[in-house]
Amino acid sequence: MEAIADNVYFELQYPGVTLGVISKPRGLIQIDAPPALEDGRAWRATLLSLGGGSERVLITLDSHPDRTLGIRAMDCTVIAQEHTASVFRNRPSTFKAQGEETGAEWELIPGMGSVRWAHPEISFSSSMELYWGDTPVLIEHHPGPTSGSVWVVLPEEKIVFVGDTILKNQPPFLALADLEAWIESLDLLFSPVYKGFTIISGRDGIVADVTIRNQKDLIKNVQKRVGKLINRKVTPEVLEKSIQPLLSQIRFASSLETHYAQRLRYGLQQYIMRHLGTHQQENE
Repeated sequence: MEAIADNVYFELQYPGVTLGVISKPRGLIQIDAPPALEDGRAWRATLLSLGGGSERVLITLDSHPDRTLGIRAMDCTVIAQEHTASVFRNRPSTFKAQGEETGAEWELIPGMGSVRWAHPEISFSSSMELYWGDTPVLIEHHPGPTSGSVWVVLPEEKIVFVGDTILKNQPPFLALADLEAWIESLDLLFSPVYKGFTIISGRDGIVADVTIRNQKDLIKNVQKRVGKLINRKVTPEVLEKSIQPLLSQIRFASSLETHYAQRLRYGLQQYIMRHLGTHQQENE
């Protein structure tokens, strides 16, 4: 666990997502959870050493299984944006570790079985503020990777946890993406509002400005490619031709190429299927 500021930490040890925790006099504000049950137990044990008040709350940065499968093991109140809460309401009560490969990180974790979802108890629309100490913790809606994606902002400490808005050295998750909103969110990180902030990616810890630029270039490339795909007959062969050019923009271990290619393949398929209906209606 690495300290970013007094009583603000992030953790990269567990596979899946970057975890965050903010220790306040009232208690711990947690950000996301490791997907594996045993990792959740280990993370809870680590959190016991932080002190602070007795209360616990967990903010989920979006609805992706990598960051929501392990929420129940954290045994605390869950906060989510209302679109994310809606996704939970429409899911089956139990997650089963079988089915179509999506390129998610949990698929690389051995021994994942059935898991009962823990639904958010608190939801909000545009923003929410927690005053558990002398300085506020803000939760802001910033769609892009999903319609319910949020950032956790510490304005006094100049720290922001941005979830999957930025991913370093791995492809984005596109199945539920809003690419235009994603680009707007990335532009906001370059604005004066976030000047001097430490930015924490939901997968890779602290990221530099160059990583944000690379992410924007990649999302704009995806946007251009899917625009062309939606306007033509999308065959598996046509779709496949878009995957390698996108992967070539990212640096990663060669052992992950098949997994990351599947992430893009699945994401592009789902994105195009969602938008084909809208496109056809607009042209009728």
